[in-house]
Amino acid sequence: MRIAGRLAASVLEMIGEHIRPGVTTEELNRRCHDYIVDDIDCVPAPLNYSNMPGQPPFPKSICTSVNHVVCHGIPSDRKRLRNGDMLNIDVTVIKDGWHGDTSKMYFVGKPGVLAERLVRVTQECLYKGIEAVRPGAHLGDIGAVIQRHAEAHRFSVVREFCGHGIGRTFHDAPQVLHYGRPGSGEVLVQGMTFTIEPMINAGRRDVRLLPDAWTVVTKDHKLSAQWEHTIVVTSTGSEVLTRRAEESTLH
Repeated sequence: MRIAGRLAASVLEMIGEHIRPGVTTEELNRRCHDYIVDDIDCVPAPLNYSNMPGQPPFPKSICTSVNHVVCHGIPSDRKRLRNGDMLNIDVTVIKDGWHGDTSKMYFVGKPGVLAERLVRVTQECLYKGIEAVRPGAHLGDIGAVIQRHAEAHRFSVVREFCGHGIGRTFHDAPQVLHYGRPGSGEVLVQGMTFTIEPMINAGRRDVRLLPDAWTVVTKDHKLSAQWEHTIVVTSTGSEVLTRRAEESTLH
């Protein structure tokens, strides 16, 4: 899991310099796919993945969610990034059967004030959720601290999607909600591995699924941001398996 997590993080570190006005999300997908397969000898877990009956397989190797896209945006040659856009890239790699799952927000050129604040607060939500992880804590403690911080800044928490257990399986138990009550839910024990991936909206929390059966957008078309890490519960707290080099203060 440590190896898979570190390799997943390296994809996000690699792609940042290629995000600029005029680039298409499909070009970013191609770069990430080639890096995952050729450079780090991994399998891109999203490619041809489906987890619901009747859902078409996901056609690309990464998710690219721009502006009001909440999650699972499909890279496209028709989607060209513009100055001021905000972009989430979600990456999951499989290395020797183990999954590493992580996502990061990027700005294309100069962001607007609201976008900058939303992205910062959403990352803070992720970090506060991670700080709540320790043996004996409850899953509800994670959701509660995320919800409290987001709503204190007058943002809303998406409730239809959540973090998840991960290991040899891409999506496993438990479900890690990003809202809730302290002291509720499953008790955390050493060795559990799961993702925390809050999706925070600038407007209302309501979302809708597009006809492609994957892309999720805000109903009010206001901005949405997401950050994600894969975590393991340790004897004293947690370890962030997908920590990037820029996150020197994370353990």
